[in-house]
Amino acid sequence: MSAASFEVVTHSAEEARALGATLASRLRAGDLVILTGDLGAGKTTFTQGLGAGLNVRGAVTSPTFVISRVHPSLVGGPVLVHVDAYRLGGIAELDDLDLDTSLDDAVTVVEWGEGVAEALAENRLEVTITRSHGHDSVDDADPRRVRITPVGPRWRDAALAKALA
Repeated sequence: MSAASFEVVTHSAEEARALGATLASRLRAGDLVILTGDLGAGKTTFTQGLGAGLNVRGAVTSPTFVISRVHPSLVGGPVLVHVDAYRLGGIAELDDLDLDTSLDDAVTVVEWGEGVAEALAENRLEVTITRSHGHDSVDDADPRRVRITPVGPRWRDAALAKALA
């Protein structure tokens, strides 16, 4: 069962990070966030906000070439596991990362995870980021539409839309 999807528009990288930080205040160990969006849409920028909101160690950067980064909490909260599934061939290769061993103890964010990471958890947030002016825009100030779809009973009564408005 899913709660209703909702959309938030951000007008800058700072607003995208702030949205991520606000969402982080609603996250707990065991939560899965699947990020979808074209190259340059702002998936890593949004994740930087999540990392700041979770108060984790280390700069949150794209895990494209290392596939997965782990950011321990500085305040005794959950670790942030940041995965880039772009180069993975499917769920089997995602399983090879042994993410399920840390899923219960971490907030796990999977960029490019649509169609790959849904099987990791019944409860998840599916976040799609699109540029208002299209994927060919080179303007970093191009507003982004952030569509958040809560999936599973964990999010049924979470009132995320109100909290993130």
